[in-house]
Amino acid sequence: MKYNRILLKLSGEALMGQQQYGIDAERLMQYASEIKSVAATGVQVAVVIGGGNIYRGVQAEAFGLDRVQGDYMGMLATVINSMALQSALEKLEVSTRLLSGLTIQRVCEPYIRRRAVRHLEKGRVVIFGAGIGSPYFTTDSAASLRAIEIEADVVLKGTRVDGIYTADPEQDPTATRYPEITFDEVLSKNLNVMDMTAFTLCKENNLPIIVFDMNTPGNLERLLNGEAMGTLVSDGGTGPGRDGRKPLLDTKKSLLQPLVGNQPEQA
Repeated sequence: MKYNRILLKLSGEALMGQQQYGIDAERLMQYASEIKSVAATGVQVAVVIGGGNIYRGVQAEAFGLDRVQGDYMGMLATVINSMALQSALEKLEVSTRLLSGLTIQRVCEPYIRRRAVRHLEKGRVVIFGAGIGSPYFTTDSAASLRAIEIEADVVLKGTRVDGIYTADPEQDPTATRYPEITFDEVLSKNLNVMDMTAFTLCKENNLPIIVFDMNTPGNLERLLNGEAMGTLVSDGGTGPGRDGRKPLLDTKKSLLQPLVGNQPEQA
């Protein structure tokens, strides 16, 4: 396989299938089957799934609710979806662990980085629920952060379209797909890949993103087998993979630099 450890980001809306709300059992089992096929090859799989099929935190303001309260409600929605995916995977006899950014002891483990990595090393599919456990951060941000923390090789963003286009392909029939694009080009062209926080995390840590069509059966395994599909977002330099990525420490250093001034580094 092309990658050893992946972070798969799925949208909550995709779980609706053709429904207007909730979880479509057929789509859920399709995703579980796709993940099982990949995990069976030895690829270490972590998953982050959104909660938009149940509730989105940004809806709170439209209802007149407090945004922070709404975001916590959205986090609980992601836990519901994560539990559904876990159940579907276990029905297919896939060993899983659900780790949550919020403490919900009866249904999932608290997120601990070393524990998550250990589960992956043992061949378990790890599902991260409840985002990062803080309001004002999307599940895209959670996917990027968790991928960096567990040292994933790539973030795979499964959507209903087969990549990043020059315009919305559902609205503009002349839109063309980018097979590859750099982080800087995404910013300069103002393309919608992830929210800015999530995208910046990936850019600063040289963590590649692949946007692809998850709804076509077999696409995930074909992608990991090296078949060209979707759109690869990278720095355009050393290419995807852990070996070509700057360590997370670089980001921390850049954030701390103003606090320590321009003092020379100690040997």
